[in-house]
Amino acid sequence: MTTLKVEKLKINYKTIEEFKRFKEYGIQELSMLEDLQENIIENDSESPFYGIYFGEKLVARMSLYRVDQRFDQYFDPPQDYLELWKLEVLADYQQKGFGRALVEYAKSYQLPIKTNPRVKSKEFWSAMGFTPVTYDMERDLGENPLVWYPNGVKEQIRD
Repeated sequence: MTTLKVEKLKINYKTIEEFKRFKEYGIQELSMLEDLQENIIENDSESPFYGIYFGEKLVARMSLYRVDQRFDQYFDPPQDYLELWKLEVLADYQQKGFGRALVEYAKSYQLPIKTNPRVKSKEFWSAMGFTPVTYDMERDLGENPLVWYPNGVKEQIRD
């Protein structure tokens, strides 16, 4: 299989239109649309979204945020880490390596990664090397985060 090219997505009307095809189209995208309409956001503005195109069509996307180590409650030693959200591959393109390519791209930063998996996606995350953290009611607030540890990093044990 050819290497899939992950691209940082531009914040523009074309990208917003493409997002409407994804199930997880929500508040984040709508706020980007509002910003666009108010002409605050330019094409080169910092976008948290990355995607893979198949021809001209956006078929897979995720958002990736870098979280400052001051807020790290998951990893030992505490450090900057990535939060991966909204990983989604359009139905006709699933099981073809697009999701894997996005996760491998995120791992290429060699920072720990935290995600909150969608329902019925645990097998995928497990295959990608993600593991559950010890649940902490205060920290996790009803979520069940999964994490990926690069070499030399382990779970932060909380008292």
